Amino acid sequence: MTARRALGTGGRRPLVTLPGRFAICRFPPDAPPPAWVFHEGAAVWSITRTPDELSLVCDEDDLPPSVDPAPGRWRAFRVEGVIPFDEIGVIAGITAPLAAAKIPVFVVSTHDTDLVLVEVERVAGAVRAWTGAGHEVRE
Repeated sequence: MTARRALGTGGRRPLVTLPGRFAICRFPPDAPPPAWVFHEGAAVWSITRTPDELSLVCDEDDLPPSVDPAPGRWRAFRVEGVIPFDEIGVIAGITAPLAAAKIPVFVVSTHDTDLVLVEVERVAGAVRAWTGAGHEVRE
């Protein structure tokens, strides 16, 4: 195994701050995906269904008043670049400094990358934790 693939080193990728604020919502497992999230202007949204729930991450501005999101307003950070499926430790390397700083996260993975959501009031602390651990954070 090369050093690049060693546990934790995959997390040393730049993080890019996404614009806007995000909401995290939980719906019953049999709920249909909400139609209001599917529109051309939505930059990022994610829907995941398990046997126990339907989870949604979306721009908080898209949230209708009738939907009660999870507590908190969230900012999202995208791990820059395409992450190969065999790269080990990306999320561990990114979340370890936040865990040490006692900053909770919500993580969404896509085919190419990962998004790390941090509560708005904890963003400054998250950036300090990441930069202190050698990560680059870009706007």
